[in-house]
Amino acid sequence: MTEQTLFIVKPDGVERKIAGKIIARFEKKGFSIVKLKMFTFTKQMAEEFYSVHQSKPFFGELVSFITSGRVVAAVIEGNNAIATTRLMIGSTKSFEATPGTIRGDFGLGISDNIIHASDSKESFEKEVAVIFK
Repeated sequence: MTEQTLFIVKPDGVERKIAGKIIARFEKKGFSIVKLKMFTFTKQMAEEFYSVHQSKPFFGELVSFITSGRVVAAVIEGNNAIATTRLMIGSTKSFEATPGTIRGDFGLGISDNIIHASDSKESFEKEVAVIFK
């Protein structure tokens, strides 16, 4: 099933100059890049983007981290894009992520885990609307 999903190379990945390596992994997997954008989240954008976590104690940390520097956002397309991307990025906690996954290979922590990816079609639609208005 061909579908689209969103991933964001977070400020730690951009700062470490590995955004290209991460994008290349998705291209090597066979996904097509539909949209690509480098920008810095405003506080308002970040709060809207992470609104699903608003009531959680780590919400402020999420917003603070994602607004701390430039990010690279990409919409990709291909077979089972959402599920495959989630497998490729690995566990949220980088120290638990399997080697070979993006977080397992590059992540350093929980917030500084290199990449965000939509976890469902509904999340993709909400998130892409914030990023690519």
